[in-house]
Amino acid sequence: MNRAFLIILGLAVAMTVVGLGSSVLSTPVEAQATRTIYMAAVEPKGGTQVTSESFPTAALPAGGGYVLKAPDGSGRWEVSTYQWQPSFIVVRQGEQVTLEIIGINGAEHLAALPPFVNTFTVRRGQITKVAFTANRAGMFPILCVNHQPTMTGYLVVLPKP
Repeated sequence: MNRAFLIILGLAVAMTVVGLGSSVLSTPVEAQATRTIYMAAVEPKGGTQVTSESFPTAALPAGGGYVLKAPDGSGRWEVSTYQWQPSFIVVRQGEQVTLEIIGINGAEHLAALPPFVNTFTVRRGQITKVAFTANRAGMFPILCVNHQPTMTGYLVVLPKP
């Protein structure tokens, strides 16, 4: 299993065991008809000069999720990646959920959240609302087709108590 998923699952179980899970996860949610979760499509990036750090020689995985720009005329090179923020979302089975996603970086993100949403598109400078009912417990990928492998988030649907 994915290490990050196990950490999130462990936290959810621990919260439930010590009694925080019921107040943190269910009480506020039960008062709302639809739970809105705010997300962003972002591109963390960094760069330096070849005089400070050598340009990497190893290729990064293909798929558009990583971008490595070779040194320009001044010797500056950059690396970036695309991600969903937050990358893990936890909801309860049966909740009505709306993801409100702002496009920050990347012109367009063709995405999916199977089995809940077949396709949706996030564009820079626009908010995309993705509504669904979390009717199945489990861990489900939030995929950007344009920027794999890095732009994959996860929806964790906790089973009904």
